[in-house]
Amino acid sequence: MFAEVYVNLGVTKMDHPFTYKIPEELLDVVKPGSEVTVPMRGRNLRGFVMTVEENCAIDERLVKDIVSAKAPGQGEGEMFALAGFIRQRYGGTLGQALSVVFPSHANATVKTEKIVKRAGNIDKALDELLLKKRHSKYTEKLLSILKDNESILWDDLRQDYDIPSNTIREAEKQGLVSVETHTSLRNPFEKLSLESKRPDISLNEEQSEILGDFLKNKPAVSLIHGVTGSGKTLLYIAMIEQVLKEGKQAIVLIPEIALTLQNILRFYRFFGDRISCVNSRMNPSLRNDQFERARAGEISVMIGPRSALFTPFSNLGLVIVDEEHETSYISEHPPKYHAVEVAVERGRLAGAQVVLGSASPSVNSYFHAVNKDYKLYTLEKRANDAALPTVSIVDMREELKAGNRSILSQKLYSAIKERLQKKEQVMLFINRRGVAGTVSCRECGAVIKCEHCDVPMSLHRDGLLHCHYCGAKKLMVRECPVCHSKLIGTMRAGTEKIESEIKRLFPTAGVVRMDADTTKGAGGFHDIIKAFNNREADILIGTQMIVKGHDFPGVTLMGVLAADLSLNVPDYRASERTFDLLLQACGRSGRGEVKGEAIIQTYQPENFAIVSAAKNDYVYFYREETAYRRLVQYPPFSHMLSVEVTSRTDEGAVAMGDFIVNKLSKAFPALLVSGPNPAPVVKIKDIYRYEVVIKDSDYDKLIEARKLLDEAIAEDGAPKNADLWYDFD
Repeated sequence: MFAEVYVNLGVTKMDHPFTYKIPEELLDVVKPGSEVTVPMRGRNLRGFVMTVEENCAIDERLVKDIVSAKAPGQGEGEMFALAGFIRQRYGGTLGQALSVVFPSHANATVKTEKIVKRAGNIDKALDELLLKKRHSKYTEKLLSILKDNESILWDDLRQDYDIPSNTIREAEKQGLVSVETHTSLRNPFEKLSLESKRPDISLNEEQSEILGDFLKNKPAVSLIHGVTGSGKTLLYIAMIEQVLKEGKQAIVLIPEIALTLQNILRFYRFFGDRISCVNSRMNPSLRNDQFERARAGEISVMIGPRSALFTPFSNLGLVIVDEEHETSYISEHPPKYHAVEVAVERGRLAGAQVVLGSASPSVNSYFHAVNKDYKLYTLEKRANDAALPTVSIVDMREELKAGNRSILSQKLYSAIKERLQKKEQVMLFINRRGVAGTVSCRECGAVIKCEHCDVPMSLHRDGLLHCHYCGAKKLMVRECPVCHSKLIGTMRAGTEKIESEIKRLFPTAGVVRMDADTTKGAGGFHDIIKAFNNREADILIGTQMIVKGHDFPGVTLMGVLAADLSLNVPDYRASERTFDLLLQACGRSGRGEVKGEAIIQTYQPENFAIVSAAKNDYVYFYREETAYRRLVQYPPFSHMLSVEVTSRTDEGAVAMGDFIVNKLSKAFPALLVSGPNPAPVVKIKDIYRYEVVIKDSDYDKLIEARKLLDEAIAEDGAPKNADLWYDFD
C-alpha cells in the first residue's frame, strides 16, 4: 500500500504530495489525515497523508518507507477541509495551512510517570524477610508500604521514602512488584485552589431572552452586541452549559491581550477540570498536552486566542469568539487568516453554532447581522443595573490656545487630583497605535490625506508624502492647508515620557506603567495587573493592553491622552479601530459601586468616531462609517487584496512587484491594481517590502487573481529571490 504524503517544504514549486510506501506494521495506522514522519533529503520530516492507494504511479524501487505514523482522530477530516478553506481563501501553500490547523509539536516533551504495583505475595515475602537476622531495611520499607497500598508512584518511593532505585528493580526481578510507565498529560490548572461551591448562573431578563431564543431557534451564527459590562461572559457560560449537557464540546476564543487569569477563572469556577486553555506564553510541551487532553476526551471546553480554534474536538457544538472586533484575530504570518471567518467555517463543517460577541462589533460582522446572515442579539444594560460612565471630550486645540502645553488638559488634571484625594484609582490610556509618519496640525486638527483615497498619507524617508492605497505622492507640507498654522508635523508620544510627567505632577501617587517594555519578562504582564488590582498603585498608564478585558472595581476615572493617533493611520479602518479602542477604554471606568468618568483628549473633537464612542452609540457610528465606505467602495461594499512583496534587495522587490502588476493587468483588465508602492516600513531586518493593492466588488475575482499569481511566480520567467504574502480586506 502507498500513501500520498504532503510535506511542507515552504517552496511553492513543491507544494504537492509525495509518494511513500506504508510498512506492514503501519498498515492499520496510516489513513487519510494521519500525521507521519517521512525521510526526505537526508532528514526525517513531518507530513500528512492525503490519500492511500494500492498502486504506485512511479517505480516502486524509488519509493521510501514511512518512518512512523499517528492514527487520525475523529473529526480530523473536518480539520483537513478547514485547512483547504484557509489555503483557498488566504493563499500561501497547503503546507502552511496544514501547519496552522495541525500545529507542530516538534519541541514538545512527554511527561511520564512510573507506577510501582504489588505483584507477588507481599505478606509472605515480608514475613520471610523479617525472619532473617540481616536483611535490607529498604526492602523491608518497600514491602511494608505495598502491604498497605496496591500501588504507589516510583518518584514518591524515591523522594518521600528515600528508597533506592536498585531496591525497587530487585523486587521487580523477584516478581514481588511490577513497574508500569504511564504518560501524564499536564493540567495548567492543577495547582489552582478555588472554593468548592460552584456559582449559580443567574441571568437577568435580557440575558434570559437571548438564551431562550438561542436554544430554541439554534442560529448557525449569532452576534451579541452588548455594552461594556453587560454580562456577555455569563451568557457564554450558560450557552456552554447547555452544549455540555448534549455531550458536545465548546471552544472560547479570547484575544491574547485579554487572556488574563482573571478572565479564565470566570469560566473555571463553573466548569472546573472540564476546561483548559492554550496561549503563546505556554511552553510547547504544556500546549501540546492540552490538545492531547482534548483529543482523549479529558476536557470539554478550550479557551484561548486564535490557536485554540484548532483544538481537536471530535463533537464540537459551540464556538464563541469574544471581542470579535479585535485585530489580534488576524494572523500576522502567512497564511494571514482571520480567526472570525475561520471560526464560522469550522462551525459550518462541524455543525456547531458560532457566537460572536463585542461591545463594538466589527463593521463586517454587524453588516452580516443587519443583512440577516447572522442572528443579532442586543444587551443594552450593564449587569446589576450599574451605570455607564460619564464621558466628556476635551478639545486640545483650545487648551493650546489657552497656553496649556501639558499632556494633561485642565479638566483631566483636576479629575485625577480629585480621585487621588478620594483614594480611588485612575487609568491613563495613550492611544499609541498611530504611525509616526502621519502628518497633522496641532492648531486645527487637520490631517494630510490622499485626494483620491481619503486616507492619511505617510511621510517617508524620501521626504515625500505617500498614499499606501493608490501610490500617490506629494511634497511634505510646511504649513496647514486649512488654517495655515506652522504647528504641523508628525505626532510622537510615549508611555515612558508620560509616566515621568505624571510622577512629577502627582509625586505622592503610586504609578505603574504597562507597555511592551514593562511586560517583557516572564509574568511581567500579570504582576502589574495583580499589583494594580490589589490597590498597590493609584494610577495605571499604558497602551491598548490596559483597556482589554480587565475589571478593576477601584477605577473611577479613565483618561484618554491622544485619541487622534489611531485616527490618523493610513488605513481605511482607522475610524473603526479608534471607536473600538475608545469604547473599550471608557468601559473600564466605574465597574464597581462608584459611577465612573472618562475624559477623551483630542484635536478632532467633532470626528464621528470620537463623538459616537463618547455617547456609547454604536449604531450612529455604524451608519456614518458604512456611508463613508459605500461612497469610496471599501469593504464590505467592495474587496481588496494586498500583496506584499519581500526581497533582500530593493531592486528584487520592485522587479517582482512590476512583474505581478503586468500579469494582473493582462489577465484581469477590469481589476483596479495599484503599485508596487513602498510599504509603510520599507525595510525590516534587511528585508525590503513593497505592496500591490487589488480592488474589486467580487471577492471570488480576487481569489482568482491570487491563484494566477501563485502560478505566475512558479514560471521560469518570473523574477527570483522574492516572496509574496497575501492579505484580504
